Amino acid sequence: MLPINPETICFLINKARQFQAKEGVVIPDEPLSPAEDWALQILADQKDDPVYQEFKAVINDLEPDQLSAVVALMWIGRGDFDKSEWEEANQVAVQERTIPTADYLITTPCVAEYLEEGLSQFGYHYEE
Repeated sequence: MLPINPETICFLINKARQFQAKEGVVIPDEPLSPAEDWALQILADQKDDPVYQEFKAVINDLEPDQLSAVVALMWIGRGDFDKSEWEEANQVAVQERTIPTADYLITTPCVAEYLEEGLSQFGYHYEE
């Protein structure tokens, strides 16, 4: 069972798709440098975007265990972990947190698809 409401994940999927589909939002498949500066620069250019602000507000309202759950769910959907490694994925999400979770998620290419796939592995389906 997920420690976060699947409807919240569906909302995040919807907002991530809206944000990443906008003109002027270019998220490289590979960062130009090993640092996270590229992600922060993208967001600096989009800081007043209402879709980004909604996405960020929902993430910022989550409890710490829910934040790690969203990241772990994305990783499971991306194939970094599988469903049986849920606890490990959560622990790694807590240990490796370096930039704000909303920024990390929204600047991850294909985040919406990864979250949707993660949900499906737990028996939930994305609904707009």
